[in-house]
Amino acid sequence: EEGTLAKWLKSEGDPVEPGDLIAEIETDKATMEVEAVDEGVLAKILVPEGTEAVKVNSLIAILAEEGEEPSEIDETAFEADQAPGHADKTTEPGAEKPDMSGAQTLAAGTAELAPDQSKNTSGERIKASPLARRLAHLHGVDLSGLTGSGPHGRIVKKDVEAAAAEPKASLAAKTLAPDTPTTVSAPRLDGDLILEQKLDPRVYDPDSYRLEPLDGMRRTVARRLTTSFMQIPHFPLNIDLQLDKLLSARKNINARAPEGVKVSVNDLLIKASAMALIQVPECNASFSDAGIAYHKGAHISVAVAVEGGLITPVIRDAETKGLAALSAEMKDLASRARDRKLKPQEYMGGTFSLSNLGMFGIKSFASIINPPEGMILSIGAGEKRPVIDADEAISIATLMSVTLTCDHRVIGGAEGAKWLDAFKHYVEYPETMLL
Repeated sequence: EEGTLAKWLKSEGDPVEPGDLIAEIETDKATMEVEAVDEGVLAKILVPEGTEAVKVNSLIAILAEEGEEPSEIDETAFEADQAPGHADKTTEPGAEKPDMSGAQTLAAGTAELAPDQSKNTSGERIKASPLARRLAHLHGVDLSGLTGSGPHGRIVKKDVEAAAAEPKASLAAKTLAPDTPTTVSAPRLDGDLILEQKLDPRVYDPDSYRLEPLDGMRRTVARRLTTSFMQIPHFPLNIDLQLDKLLSARKNINARAPEGVKVSVNDLLIKASAMALIQVPECNASFSDAGIAYHKGAHISVAVAVEGGLITPVIRDAETKGLAALSAEMKDLASRARDRKLKPQEYMGGTFSLSNLGMFGIKSFASIINPPEGMILSIGAGEKRPVIDADEAISIATLMSVTLTCDHRVIGGAEGAKWLDAFKHYVEYPETMLL
């Protein structure tokens, strides 16, 4: 929905080529680098560094076309897009957009403002300056029908103005309207359903505590988890697993692994989760109003604690990856997650989540589902406990408690239990993960 324009990588007057990095946008999840998709000169910066709450599709700068003096840029051509309420007329006031728009849409709003006119009917890219594209968008001029008078046939400002002045421009505007993409809004919770959260100053003296404003990540985590807990019927399933064979297998793997490779218990649990999802495909699912989506690959979201909240980088097709590759990928994703350097596709699109608090000594806990995923597994600490074997003899084993939280709209108790049985088998007999 919005981001902070953290840093400009170009200054006014600098030439810009397609692919050049021009700015850094901090979102609630990561810091994104904005790439230019057209050439020109950075004529004017409209949003200075450090500006917070820059809305998606806001105009942040103007590029001058070839041969155009930056000082002669007519900013009035852009005023309509800057006017309040112009950015999204297809969405109700206050409606939320899907998280995955983020900085990518913000970048698209600065560089490619008329995506529906970026190519002609034959699929070839239309050569037009950024200003020409914006003017065409404002006046409803179809760029695919214009012949450019600029260098190499490029459509420039005067070509669009000439087309807009013709009587047929009004007809073109009507023709373009049905093809203009409409904004699809994510479901939102009405304000009446979520009570305002505040401390009553009559009860809590403002001088008695330190108030730290919410950053983008903490605000998003609060909103998404509240929505999840209110809208998704959660239910938990608990089970204890014996870890001794898995710990022994890990020790042997690391003793014989190439230099620099060190597989963790968490890596083995990610692999076991993925293989159990493939074995029990009815649990690798997401609920939607259109139906239940059964995913073909096991994309494991792994919760990583970062300053101000958490993020879930995704290991895609984890069932197909060896332990060394899986371990290296997880280390890389976790490191960049803590630095907020993940790309949106690296923390979106999971089909199942895993959250491990065992390293903090937590014995057992239940997590909130990360929609649209259908399940999340909570991993507790492994600890020595007395167990009774098949001969009714008491022995000591390393046990771990796990809790599987399920979306009851997608997964029933029997399906969840079936998945846990498959997961337990892979953990207690790790050699079967090689089959």
